[in-house]
Amino acid sequence: MGGDRLENKTSVSVASWSSLNARMDNRFATAFVIACVLSLISTIYMAASIGTDFWYEYRSPVQENSSDLNKSIWADLASDEADEKTYNDALFRFNGTMGLWRRCITIPQNTYWYSPPERTESFDVVTKCMSFTLNEQFMEKYVDPGNHNSGIDLLRTYLWRCQFLLPFVSLGLMCFGAVIGLCACICRSLYPTIATGILHLLAGLCTLGSVSCYVAGIKLLHQKLGLPENVSGEFGWSFCLACVSAPLQFMASALFIWAAHTNRKEYTLMKAYRVA
Repeated sequence: MGGDRLENKTSVSVASWSSLNARMDNRFATAFVIACVLSLISTIYMAASIGTDFWYEYRSPVQENSSDLNKSIWADLASDEADEKTYNDALFRFNGTMGLWRRCITIPQNTYWYSPPERTESFDVVTKCMSFTLNEQFMEKYVDPGNHNSGIDLLRTYLWRCQFLLPFVSLGLMCFGAVIGLCACICRSLYPTIATGILHLLAGLCTLGSVSCYVAGIKLLHQKLGLPENVSGEFGWSFCLACVSAPLQFMASALFIWAAHTNRKEYTLMKAYRVA
């Protein structure tokens, strides 16, 4: 009689523990899946922001194609010797947009060496883009943009380099974290995902640092090169994607670390319960 009661109690205890363990596994799995989705979205956003040319946009009146000054600016911008002041003047004047890799301007589709035909309402324009070379990405910025004799502006130089490098570091950390997460799935263990969480945390810090460097660099540039009259500037949607990517990385990091740490803690308690 006493043996039957003890056996019944043991069966109930094992069943209740199995049910509790199943609920915990479901909770951890749900957190892991949500973290993976957030990580995927942030990776897509970050890759899109790196590959597009709308980190900053200028709005200016469309220029007539008959201006000799306009033709001179286009020629200077297309040359290999275009400096920081040259391409920024073109961006100001021709509704320019700028990304991490390229700068683009909107110009009349056809240029004329003689007086152009009378302008109609359908004034055709075309967008032309010029890529930054690696040499330009790491080129020193000067205290007076365009004046090589004014001395090197170290702050703007390193802000520019950081805004270019940190997004790639962030993307690389997330990809490496994804590989570790895949290995964790193959091993059927959540504990290695704590490394994934740490890598996503570092990636979020890199993204946040890149955004901050970009904002600071733009503000310092506008202090030195004031915007012309009737020209306005604003951060574009590529910049916004990077801004959204950072909190997604932080949320994914928190979920990865929580799931791994809590699962490890519960596993330790379960082992202690079984020993007891």
